[in-house]
Amino acid sequence: MSTATITSKGQVTLPKEMRRKLHLEAGEKIDFRVDEEMGTATLVPLNKHVGDVFGVMHRPGRSKHVTAEDMHMAIKEKIRREYL
Repeated sequence: MSTATITSKGQVTLPKEMRRKLHLEAGEKIDFRVDEEMGTATLVPLNKHVGDVFGVMHRPGRSKHVTAEDMHMAIKEKIRREYL
């Protein structure tokens, strides 16, 4: 478990270990999802481009080709509809 302190300006620095595990770099955006019943918040990275994981789901013999840009746009639209 990692711990961080909230500054007087309401800022938090994510511990290095958390940034490493989530593959977060300076300038990337994150989303906070709050569960008021549980009193918890979940941090979700938003800046991952489909190119970062391109090829992970490659299946030999698959006939339909989708470009990385098509996937990136579909992911952005899904995030926009569900989380923003």
